[in-house]
Amino acid sequence: MAATETNTTLLTQNQLNVINSFDSNIIGSVQRQLAPVYEAYPVLTTMIWGIPLANLIVATLLFLLILALRKVFTKIVLVFLQRLSKRTETFYDDRIISALKQPIRFVFIIIALHVFFLLTFKETEFIKHTLDSMLIYVFFWAILNTLDALRELAYAATEKFNPDLSQEMGNFILAILKIFIAGIGLAAILTVWGINVTALIASLGLGGLAFALAAKDTASNLFGSFALLADKSIRIGEWVKVGGVEGVVEDVGMRTTKIRSFEKALITVPNQLVANQPIENFSRRGIRRIKMHIGLTYDTTSEQLLKIKADIERMLGNHEGISQKDSLMVYFDSFGDSSLNIFIYCFTATANWAKYLEIREDVHVKIMQIVEANGSTFAFPSQSIYVESLPAETEPSFHDNPKGA
Repeated sequence: MAATETNTTLLTQNQLNVINSFDSNIIGSVQRQLAPVYEAYPVLTTMIWGIPLANLIVATLLFLLILALRKVFTKIVLVFLQRLSKRTETFYDDRIISALKQPIRFVFIIIALHVFFLLTFKETEFIKHTLDSMLIYVFFWAILNTLDALRELAYAATEKFNPDLSQEMGNFILAILKIFIAGIGLAAILTVWGINVTALIASLGLGGLAFALAAKDTASNLFGSFALLADKSIRIGEWVKVGGVEGVVEDVGMRTTKIRSFEKALITVPNQLVANQPIENFSRRGIRRIKMHIGLTYDTTSEQLLKIKADIERMLGNHEGISQKDSLMVYFDSFGDSSLNIFIYCFTATANWAKYLEIREDVHVKIMQIVEANGSTFAFPSQSIYVESLPAETEPSFHDNPKGA
C-alpha cells in the first residue's frame, strides 16, 4: 500500500509541476506589461477587494476570452490529434479522440480559473488545492472515457476465452478497471489536500465491521454476478423471465441486471435475486409449442370426425413450419357440453416469435378449411331444450270467466 501511495504522489506531483512552471512566468510577464498602464493611468491602481483595478479588468477579460474560445481551442487540439491518428490503420484512436473531447474542453475552464486567480493575487492555498484537484479529476476522467472508447477491444479480448459471454465478461472487467482507476484518482486528490491515504485506509479498519454489514447486499450482488457469468444463465439480448420480471436483457453489471420489458420499461434487478431465482430463458429454446382444442358440433358424424382428425394430422405432418422431430398429437379428446373436442399438440420449427405467429396462423386457417371441406362446423356454447309434451287445451269454464262471455 505504501508503494501505491508513493506512485500516486509522484504522479500527482508530475502533473502539478506543469502548472507551477506556467505560473512562475505568466505573472511576471503580465505585470511588466501593466507597468506602463499604471504610470499612464494612476486610477487603475485603485484597489478593489484588495486587487488592483487593472489586474481585475485584465483577469476578467482573459477569463471570458478563454471561455469564449475554448470550443476553438478544443477543435484545434482535436484536429491535431486526428491528423496524428490518420497515420494508423486502426479505428480505436479515432474513438479515443472523440472520448477526449469533453475532458479537453474542461481543461480550458481550469486554465481560465487559474489565470484569473493568478492575476488577481487571490490564489490561496485552498484555491490552489481546488484547481489542482480539478486537474487530477479531468486527467482520470479522460482515462475512464478512453476505457469506454476501447470497449470493443475488451470484447475482442474476452471473446478468445469465451465467445458466448464476451460482452458480459468485457463489461465486468471494464467495471473493475474503472473502480480501480477511480480509486487511484481519489487517492491522488486526497494527497493534494495533504491527507495520508495509508493512514486513512488503516483507520477505516476500526469501522470495518459496520462497513461489512452495510456492504453485505453489495457483496451478495457481486458474487451473484460471478455466478451468472460462470453458469452462463443469461446473455445480453436474450428474452428471459426472472421471478415476475420478463423482458430482454440489456446489461449484466457488477451489482444489477437490467431487463427491458415488452412495455419498454427498464427494470433493474439485483444480481443476488437473479442468481437465486429460477430463470426462464425463452431465447434458448429452438422450438415453440402450439396447443389447442377445437370443438365440432354434435351433428358431426363419427365418420366426419375421424376424417377431420386424420386430415389435420396429415396437414401438420407435411407442414414445413412444424417440427417433425418433436411431439405431434391429434386426438378426439372429449365430449364437451356443446361440442366434440379434438386435442391438437405440436411444435413449430422456430423459436422466433413473429415467425411462430405466422406459422400458427397458417395452421389455424388450414384447420378451418379441413373442417369446412368435411361438411362440419365449429361449435359454440349453446343449450337445447327438449319439451316432451304440452298440457292439453280445455274449454273455458264459468269459474274461469265469472262475468260471462
